[in-house]
Amino acid sequence: MARLLKQAEAKRLGLPGRTSLEPVSGEIGSRVSFRIATIAPAQPGDKKRGPHLHRDFEECIYVLSGQGTMHAESGDYPVTAGDILLVPAGEKHMTANTGSEPLVLLCFFPVADVTSGTNEFASF
Repeated sequence: MARLLKQAEAKRLGLPGRTSLEPVSGEIGSRVSFRIATIAPAQPGDKKRGPHLHRDFEECIYVLSGQGTMHAESGDYPVTAGDILLVPAGEKHMTANTGSEPLVLLCFFPVADVTSGTNEFASF
């Protein structure tokens, strides 16, 4: 059965350095997960957050708005609205906002539970 999901009703995640909503996951009976991450522009004195990785599944990120750089073990990738990043399983990565407006990312995962397969790190 199709469902209409409202962003205002999405689960709010307490992830470091970003606002993250999870409207789709196993919690609503889905076999995939979808997140909306918003990264604020950097401010003087902000602590840089560390990377994370997804052990057994890839992540596909669509840049909805803003500009930034995804730092990954394989290199640095400047991104703007409309770009798509595909991060393989097991690769540490972190996206930073390099602009003056919020960086908004749509993050897709082929699993129902992202949290159990994710590790956060203090640095690369």
